[in-house]
Amino acid sequence: MANKINRRTVLAGTMVTGAAIGASKAFAQAAAPAIMSSYRPLVVGAGNGHRLKNENGETGIEIAYRMILAGEDVLDSIIACVNLPEISGEDASVGYGGLPDANGVVTLDSCVMHGPRKMAGGVACIEGVKAPSFVAKDVMNHTDHHLLAGQGAQDFARERGYEILDDLNTPHSLQRYNEWKERVDRKAGPGQVTKKNNAIIDSVGFDVAMQMIDEGKIDPEHYYGTINCQGMNAKGDICGVTTTSGRGFKVPGRVGDSPILGAGLYLDNDYGSAGSTGRGEANLYSLASFLLVEKMREGMHPTDAGVYVVRRIMEQTVAPRLLNEKGEPNFGLSFYALDKKGRYGGVALRGNARSRYAVHTENGPELMQMESVL
Repeated sequence: MANKINRRTVLAGTMVTGAAIGASKAFAQAAAPAIMSSYRPLVVGAGNGHRLKNENGETGIEIAYRMILAGEDVLDSIIACVNLPEISGEDASVGYGGLPDANGVVTLDSCVMHGPRKMAGGVACIEGVKAPSFVAKDVMNHTDHHLLAGQGAQDFARERGYEILDDLNTPHSLQRYNEWKERVDRKAGPGQVTKKNNAIIDSVGFDVAMQMIDEGKIDPEHYYGTINCQGMNAKGDICGVTTTSGRGFKVPGRVGDSPILGAGLYLDNDYGSAGSTGRGEANLYSLASFLLVEKMREGMHPTDAGVYVVRRIMEQTVAPRLLNEKGEPNFGLSFYALDKKGRYGGVALRGNARSRYAVHTENGPELMQMESVL
């Protein structure tokens, strides 16, 4: 005899089924973050991202990683990393206290890219603002442009409420500039720098700077120095930032690779990101950060892609003034990269045991040895 199904049985079954569905939904919601969080939170960048510390004893990459894990926007997180050297004045290659141009004026460049939003912003040759990475982000968010330069960039920053200082030099950066200028005048004749003799600035000025590096009076990382930082969160969102005061004692008006998409910074949210420090002109010629990301798109590991672009740059460097006695490039250039798979790498054209880049993973922060081609 068939079982009879009464109203109470139906209701009970419905309640059980509803409870099961509710439980299933609750489980799915609880499990969703684990399913969605299939990407590896990661922060990668130049070594100066893991040197200076804030009042809580955190370095830049530690700040960025903590913010990413807390659910903050990835770009805000990595900008917090580069803010440390931008604002502190202790890093003579970035922001406040960066080495000035040949006129003794500190001018700054910066670029930001937001992977999931597919947006970017930059500033070039901006004066008076300690942290140009913030202004670059505002260019991205509040204009229809990518890049603002010079007086226009400063006017925009003022309109956005940034403090504009008369001089971004610190006693340290000014001391280095005055010694450089005195040496150039002794070697090339008095007044060559103040006459704005760009040929002297670019040749004799460069030689004098190299002498000061050899004597330990200028950190080589600060002469060409910059800071780049890239990050990825558990959803796979990738963002990047590069910021710099440019080459020390540069020809006034010079803009390097740092604020230029594809050179100082590039990313594709589906594949990965890359950024650079070092001789910007060499990077600009080949848009090497863009090329590096394209090689990762083809499946290359970030380190292998970095080696590829460095070798390409070496092939393109033929000007005698840029070659040493061995016929090799006589400058430095470094790349930092991460991909969507959570792999990362740091590659230097020329390096030594001190050539390191900063990484923060689930295993903590560390300075990793760069892969050096020369």
